[in-house]
Amino acid sequence: MSSNIVHRYFKKEIDDTTILVRVNPIHLKGAELIIHPGGKVSSRDLTFDEAIFDDLTVDGFSETSAMEFQLYSSGLAGEV
Repeated sequence: MSSNIVHRYFKKEIDDTTILVRVNPIHLKGAELIIHPGGKVSSRDLTFDEAIFDDLTVDGFSETSAMEFQLYSSGLAGEV
């Protein structure tokens, strides 16, 4: 059985650093990209709980499109 999951993407900017988060809303797994000043990108895989969307809102993240996350994730933007 194949499943088509539409991930949700969130963004937060702190000073000169951007944090992008991808959330799989079904399996509550995802990834975080941190774009540091100068364009260096660090990433990590994450596992979330059911309160992730409330947590992201409280932490000041706003929902965004997938494009920026995908550009940094694939190495087409910044340094990976």
